[in-house]
Amino acid sequence: MTNNDTTSNMDQTRLMNGAAGGALILMGLKKRGFLGLLMTGAGGYLAYKAATGNDPVMAAAGLSGNASAAKPIFVEHSVVVDRPAQQVYDYWRKLENLPHIMSHLESVTALDDKRSRWVAKAPLGTHVEWEAEIVNDKPGQRIGWHSLPGATVDNAGSVQFEDLQDGKTRVHVALSYRPPAGPLGAAVAKLFGEEPSQQIAEDLQKFKAAFEGANPRA
Repeated sequence: MTNNDTTSNMDQTRLMNGAAGGALILMGLKKRGFLGLLMTGAGGYLAYKAATGNDPVMAAAGLSGNASAAKPIFVEHSVVVDRPAQQVYDYWRKLENLPHIMSHLESVTALDDKRSRWVAKAPLGTHVEWEAEIVNDKPGQRIGWHSLPGATVDNAGSVQFEDLQDGKTRVHVALSYRPPAGPLGAAVAKLFGEEPSQQIAEDLQKFKAAFEGANPRA
């Protein structure tokens, strides 16, 4: 990844922090009591990070202010689809299909057999981009990937397709990620309905209904 890509990712993160911070400040000012104070304080913290590029909380803890200093968040969900494992795998393996499965994705563009560029929705109408690489590909069984260095959203995960021997497949998604603004960013994302755990659970159920109700082409 080039220096321009790294700078662009940093700008995206600061834009997200600024937008989320401003919204939280406005919401906090409209509320009273401890909750309003907490929201206003969180908003001010994010706004400060956006304006200065510094993280006073991480600095006070003796840590760098980047996303990699935050603990990763782990999410996993499964769903049983009434279709053969190879058919389900073939659909997922064509990465351009993923935005039809996952509502938080805007687009996925294959760059070559292993690398791809992802664009995902973020809170308050913003978006984040990163490049990922497939590191484990077993046709009809599993797809594993991780983001490449410099990604705004540091993530890794896998999708396993378990053949249940009756024409059905258990699709198991496991995802590990670090939110752009660290743990506070995850809380802000959840507040605005953009938290991957709830999204993946809902998206897998929608995928099941759509895939069983049609015969999609891979």
